[in-house]
Amino acid sequence: MRKGRDGGVAAAAVQTNTAIRQKSVWERMKKCWQLYVFLIPALLSLIIFSYAPMYGIILAFKDYNPLDGIWGSEWVGLEHFIRFFNSPYFVQLLKNTLIISIYGLIVGFPIPILLALGLNYVRNLKFKKTVQTVTYAPYFISTVVLVGILNIVFSDKGFINQFITMTGHESILFMGIEKYWRHIYVWSGVWQSMGWSAIIYIAALAGVSPELHEAAIIDGASKLQRIRYIDLPAIMPTIVITLILNSGAIMSVGFEKAFLMQNPLNTGVSEIISTYIYKVGLISSEYGYSTAVGLFNSVVNCILLLTVNQVAKKMGQSSIW
Repeated sequence: MRKGRDGGVAAAAVQTNTAIRQKSVWERMKKCWQLYVFLIPALLSLIIFSYAPMYGIILAFKDYNPLDGIWGSEWVGLEHFIRFFNSPYFVQLLKNTLIISIYGLIVGFPIPILLALGLNYVRNLKFKKTVQTVTYAPYFISTVVLVGILNIVFSDKGFINQFITMTGHESILFMGIEKYWRHIYVWSGVWQSMGWSAIIYIAALAGVSPELHEAAIIDGASKLQRIRYIDLPAIMPTIVITLILNSGAIMSVGFEKAFLMQNPLNTGVSEIISTYIYKVGLISSEYGYSTAVGLFNSVVNCILLLTVNQVAKKMGQSSIW
């Protein structure tokens, strides 16, 4: 009898699922309309700030004149792109952008992972929360304030130069010497974002079953072995997805920080594509040319994103799609 009742319940469940699947999309949306209302602000934001501006891409192929408008301006085809590729600044801009991005990726990507793994083994909860707060608090410092702090710290009268002069050496103009600029830019970014970036890995580590660690401890595994064989495989999908997204933004070095840290003494390494777009686009009013440079930058990022995603998929790792 019991087996018959179980079979009847299972059959009823199958029929219910079939009926739900057969419902139209509109009926399901009507039933859960509250959830779709929550999506409206995000959808509007995406349309207004991401899709609507794509209309302006056509400027990259026109000699834009504000009086004639976008459609009335003269069509020049690939002239702006050819001008940029033949520009004496092209190699320097590309080099500076790639060096800063790759340097930042190599240094900044593993540090949040190491921080998360280290905090995962801290048993003193108060100390753990304190370290988390101290490390992710800098993320909320605005770029302007951060650059102001850097200018004070590395100025001629900053405490670093005061320490240098106390040791009998001459002060160093850190923000004006090219060989120091990239290091200051990258490591200040690591300091600002490592705690915030570690949160996603801490959350992934929280999902690891404690039973796996208990079994490993019973078998005599050390902490390094537990990290290697339990923790890293558990967060590997998160690591791969984050790496793919970061690789797709290699050419998108932050404009604000680079521009604010820039001065006539360090432009040889601080002039990147985003600052160049600002100068030729808004300051020099060459809207078509700056749009072409920005479009080139976006296309390269898209190609890198697709390539890294495909490589990750071929290697059997997680991928975005």
